[in-house]
Amino acid sequence: MVYLQRKLSKDNLHIVNKRASFEYILLQKYTAGMQLMGSEIKSIREGNVNITDAFCFFKPLKKDGTEELYVRNMNIGTFKQASHYNHDTMRVRKLLLKKSELRKLKSKATEKGLSIVPLKIYISETGYAKLEIAIGQGKKSYDKRESIKERDVQRTLARNSE
Repeated sequence: MVYLQRKLSKDNLHIVNKRASFEYILLQKYTAGMQLMGSEIKSIREGNVNITDAFCFFKPLKKDGTEELYVRNMNIGTFKQASHYNHDTMRVRKLLLKKSELRKLKSKATEKGLSIVPLKIYISETGYAKLEIAIGQGKKSYDKRESIKERDVQRTLARNSE
């Protein structure tokens, strides 16, 4: 008897926020799990996600005074087969990180000019949806023009080498 194993790899699904690297200088990256509903993970596996307008923020707990990290404006489309058990597409979702990572992120996020930006969503090898976030510093307009120039130079070099 032969059993087939289905392996999920990082290459299976990548939903990337292309505007993040253009708008921010990315300083440090983290990988966070997400607290999702069943219909949300099925929509993610279909690739029905938009994270271009998404951002992360800290929300304090009422009891401890500790804070948790959440992501807002991440649009996970509805799953057609879920019928009336479907999720709200724009709901606020909790990110799952270690306490030490949360403390580091909180201290960095309170610095002026730094924010927490979602970069990409992927399905891990274990089958869980992961969100890669980064601490980013906003670029000025002249920095953006410089990155456009660098990208154009790289593009022309690639064309000439072929």
